[in-house]
Amino acid sequence: MPPIPLRHLQSRSPEESLAGSFTIRDLKELMNGKDLHQEVHRHDHYLVLVLEQGKGEHEIDFIPRQVDDRVVFLMRPGQVHRLSLRAGCKGFLIQFKADFFFHKNKNSGQLLRRVAHHAFYQAGEDEFKKLLVPLRSVFAEYNEKQEGYREVIKANLAVFFIGLLRLSGGPLIEVKSYVQGRMDELHTLLEKHLSTHKQVSAYAEMMHLSPYQLNAITKASLGKSCSTLIRDEIILEAKRQLLAGSAQVSEIAWQLGYEDVSYFIRFFRKHSGYSPEAFRKKFR
Repeated sequence: MPPIPLRHLQSRSPEESLAGSFTIRDLKELMNGKDLHQEVHRHDHYLVLVLEQGKGEHEIDFIPRQVDDRVVFLMRPGQVHRLSLRAGCKGFLIQFKADFFFHKNKNSGQLLRRVAHHAFYQAGEDEFKKLLVPLRSVFAEYNEKQEGYREVIKANLAVFFIGLLRLSGGPLIEVKSYVQGRMDELHTLLEKHLSTHKQVSAYAEMMHLSPYQLNAITKASLGKSCSTLIRDEIILEAKRQLLAGSAQVSEIAWQLGYEDVSYFIRFFRKHSGYSPEAFRKKFR
């Protein structure tokens, strides 16, 4: 079975100076009076779906949510999703590479990481009106491309993200910039090496840290050990593969770096409560 399809950032025309790094689309114009259906896939960039009004279903990492008015979905690179929108939806679809927003700016990177901690935001009418103000500015700047428009887009995105943080139901703990930077590095390494490296010591060595130091960082940021983080990432990716296609369990085990299929099945059952096939049958 081929892997879950990976979508890259596409621009509307090759002449756009932001091609490959940022795009914003008017959802009503994009859908053109038709339903929109997207089967399971993942992105190599951030995706923000802002719905002023809408109906449908959005499934992120196999957790379904009903699409409704005044909601925002924010997806990190690598997350798997399935989207179904009914005709008549109104809002914006924003896609961007991480380094577009926080290139050489640690504070922006921290803001993006904090707001991306939640995949779903629901706003009241007044709150949502405030969120739309910076987005409309972003849309205008993106299309008009006047002098300094890149910086105006980034500044308004920051205002929008701060608005989302205010909807999160209380202050989020702000992690020190050193810890956050090392966590960003660890997540990047996990995305690249998860199928071949599963030991804390391997990632500690890549990051020029001791296993003790790396565990201290993950506990400060996430409240869990590095070994637990690695385990959770393996289980999540296994679930993605099980529900997104019809591959044999042995194929999925091999893709995740397990030559011993029996060991993989025991590992999955221990940490999910189901055998791989039972999980697939129950949740598909």
